Amino acid sequence: MIEEAAPTPPAPVLEVRSLRATHGQLVAVRDVSLALAPGEAVALIGANGAGKTTLLRCLAGVHPAAGGHVRLAGDDVTAWPAHRRVQRGLALVPEGRRLFGEMTVRENLRVAAEHRGKRAAAAGRGGTADGAAGGAGGGAGGDGRAAGSTAATPWTLERVLHALPMLAGFLERPAAALSGGQRQAAAIARALMTNPEVLLLDEVSLGLSPLVVEEVFANLRQLRRDAGTTLLLVEQDLARALAFADRVLCLREGRVVLEACCADVTRAQVTEAYFGVMPEAGNIEQAAEHAAEAAP
Repeated sequence: MIEEAAPTPPAPVLEVRSLRATHGQLVAVRDVSLALAPGEAVALIGANGAGKTTLLRCLAGVHPAAGGHVRLAGDDVTAWPAHRRVQRGLALVPEGRRLFGEMTVRENLRVAAEHRGKRAAAAGRGGTADGAAGGAGGGAGGDGRAAGSTAATPWTLERVLHALPMLAGFLERPAAALSGGQRQAAAIARALMTNPEVLLLDEVSLGLSPLVVEEVFANLRQLRRDAGTTLLLVEQDLARALAFADRVLCLREGRVVLEACCADVTRAQVTEAYFGVMPEAGNIEQAAEHAAEAAP
């Protein structure tokens, strides 16, 4: 009897090899390697100053890499500027949200969609801020993305409102007048309007009330379920990050010191990864609480 070969795992949508980044003479990211499968959610954790934000900014192309390689959907994008990486399907939701405060939420989304639309026309993809997108679900686009990917069904305002229903009540409100939770939802929506295959989220719960955090993560779960978007998120709430993600990566002093499935990782492993030492058995719970406090 001939045994069937095991299915070949999908190629990583985002692959990083030996990435380094500096701030002047300070090395912030040290030889980081990682790979994200299509549709996967990975939590990036670590104490303050571990290099998490710098790593996301390097991946997005807004901070220069000092060495290593970044591949996105098979393309080496290491030398690409940020706007080309957005075009190829990578979007960053930065810490602090950084919306255009004097513009309404609708206008913020339209700016992202119009910028996307100019690039999409050259890449064989359609879509506008308020209307139905052309070519949805119709095979690979001119940039080589496969049918069925996030980009194959472009994000429109209608689709964004389905994924983030909390937006509907304040589309005409200036971004500067929004609450923290509303700004976070608007920042995620703005990123979605660029048609990302990979979404980088930096501190999505920072400064938000527990109720709003729960709503934001509920929206992210729906985003994964409905769109299959690949997520790499920095999150200060360790318990929530581990409950949400498939895998966890822990940075310490710019290095990956822990990589594990969230379902299998233990508190002791997380604590050791944070601090570099294994606490005595009786102090594991207390040390884990301290790790959570050190996370922002």
